[in-house]
Amino acid sequence: MRPSCEIVSRYVLPVFRSMVARMMMMKYDLSQSEVASKLGVTQAAVSHYMKSKRGAKMASELEKMPEVKAAVIRISERLMQNGNGEEIVFEEFCGLCKTIRRNAAFWEKIDEILANR
Repeated sequence: MRPSCEIVSRYVLPVFRSMVARMMMMKYDLSQSEVASKLGVTQAAVSHYMKSKRGAKMASELEKMPEVKAAVIRISERLMQNGNGEEIVFEEFCGLCKTIRRNAAFWEKIDEILANR
C-alpha cells in the first residue's frame, strides 16, 4: 500500500477540487475561467473536472463523508467572499487531508476505490 499522503494528493485532492468547482459553477453561476481563477488552477483543469468520468468512485465515497460535503460548501463560500483564494484553498485542503486520513472506513475501501477509478 502507498503512503496516505501520496494517495490523498494524487487521487483525493483532484476529486475534491472537482467537487468544489462543480459547486461554484452551479451555486454561483460562475464560468470555468472564474472558478479556475478562484481555485488557482487553469481553465483547462476546470473543464477536465467538469467532463471527466475519472474519479467517480472516489467522489461517491467522499460525498458520503459529512466532513467532505461541509468542506465543499465552506470552501466555495469562502472563495466567493474573499479575493485571496490561494490561502483558503491551502487551509481547507490541508484540513481535508487530515480528516480523510483519520477516516478508517475510507481507508478500508481504498484498494477497491483505486482499482475501479
